[in-house]
Amino acid sequence: MDKTAVVIMNLGGPDSLNAIEPFLKNLFSDRDIFKLPFGQKLFASVISKRRAPKVAHEYELIGGKSPINEWTELQRSGLEAELRDDLPGVDVITAMRYWHPLTSEAAQKVVDGNYDSVVLLPLYPHYSITTTGSSFNEWNRVYKGDKSKVKMVRNYFTDPLYIKALNERIDECLLKFPEDRRDRVNILFSAHGTPVSLVKNGDPYSGEIRNTMEVVMKMRSYSHNYHLSFQSKVGPVKWLEPATDDKLMELGSKGVKDVLVVPISFVSDHVETLFELDIEYRHNAEEAKIENYIVMTGLNDSKTFVKCLANLVKTELSGKKEILNP
Repeated sequence: MDKTAVVIMNLGGPDSLNAIEPFLKNLFSDRDIFKLPFGQKLFASVISKRRAPKVAHEYELIGGKSPINEWTELQRSGLEAELRDDLPGVDVITAMRYWHPLTSEAAQKVVDGNYDSVVLLPLYPHYSITTTGSSFNEWNRVYKGDKSKVKMVRNYFTDPLYIKALNERIDECLLKFPEDRRDRVNILFSAHGTPVSLVKNGDPYSGEIRNTMEVVMKMRSYSHNYHLSFQSKVGPVKWLEPATDDKLMELGSKGVKDVLVVPISFVSDHVETLFELDIEYRHNAEEAKIENYIVMTGLNDSKTFVKCLANLVKTELSGKKEILNP
């Protein structure tokens, strides 16, 4: 029986308040995101120490740790169970980029398991050098096994089951609005931003985000007014616009009273959905006189999303790649 390792790759998050500073240090040490000509380690140490107290307050408001670890484990175990119906020799292993289990730990597990084939499966539907690219680069640095056995899923931003999973969540959350106002809801797709310089250098992420949004709305027969914005800006450089908080103010100024925020670039809830969108930007919505402001629940425990992941693995192993562009 062939043995297959599926390595799911995600950001990771601090599992306690004490883990915040070392988590941030790992993040700011990533040269795929913050590329300094010199002094990277010093920069990472200083900025993580400076930012940790503010970030700790944000995590305190969402339970004292990141739920991304629990949701990723649920997705991992669900994917493993789904795959074992057809691939009894499969193991699904988690590789987090900035916190445990780290990519190096996952890579060692794969080496020790002596697998016949390895599939790297990022939990980032959209490709960016700052997410999938960084995870792949880290894997190539730390994996000491036979690299010819490794297959990589680059993206799946228009995969039909991924789109279906998003629309199922949107439908669930629309029911939270007053019945007589559901047709008037504006859907605001909020994606993690990137510096504009990345786009100019060919990073496809923002274009893939827009593709996802358009396919989602096409599948909905363009049921509602919809918009795109970007969040989580860090540093003084120019980032993708419009910013989500600015977009909320704009919608409010146009008389929009009902907004459903869809965190389009995340597949599980964490600090950027639970704090940034649901707590911090809620103040912007209130200031903008938006009366019903709801943030969509992450894909988290979506069985449809797990089926999407399983199909991606099977397609990769079969060698029959599907074209993901609509």
